[in-house]
Amino acid sequence: MPPLDDDSLRDLIPRLRRFARSLTQDPVAADDLVQATLERALTHGAERTKEAALQSWLFSVLYRKFVDEQRRVTRWRRIAWLFAAEEEAQAATPEQVFAARTSLAGFSRLTVEQRALLMLVSVEDMGYREAAETLGIPIGTVMSRLSRARQALRAMQEDGPPAPSLRVMK
Repeated sequence: MPPLDDDSLRDLIPRLRRFARSLTQDPVAADDLVQATLERALTHGAERTKEAALQSWLFSVLYRKFVDEQRRVTRWRRIAWLFAAEEEAQAATPEQVFAARTSLAGFSRLTVEQRALLMLVSVEDMGYREAAETLGIPIGTVMSRLSRARQALRAMQEDGPPAPSLRVMK
């Protein structure tokens, strides 16, 4: 198998970033995820079975790294909660409330699995079978999750964006 070349990796970086940002909802975390994915590609590129499968392999590596990180964070959150002192929650400012509601509109209201599938199939133009192999799930699961994700997006569009609930203070 020929080694990975810089041009093929460079061509995929914007697509990997877009996919990572859709998963993490954070540009900095997304760039870290892409960097970890590219590091894996450069150190373990010989494990790939076909040259044509580079894109699927990289998306699969990125998704698995994201899922592993989410599991690690959840595990540490539970451990930290056991040892953390109870702190009083501070009330959010109206600006923070409005920003949070605005950022939660539409696509970000979907589950991670739904966002990942919509990104792979709709934006990255992967077929159902390729998306199923990338995420390591059955093709039937891909079709049902996509259907539910599209239904949810349609429902959100019909409802419109959430209205801000800011009060005018005198």
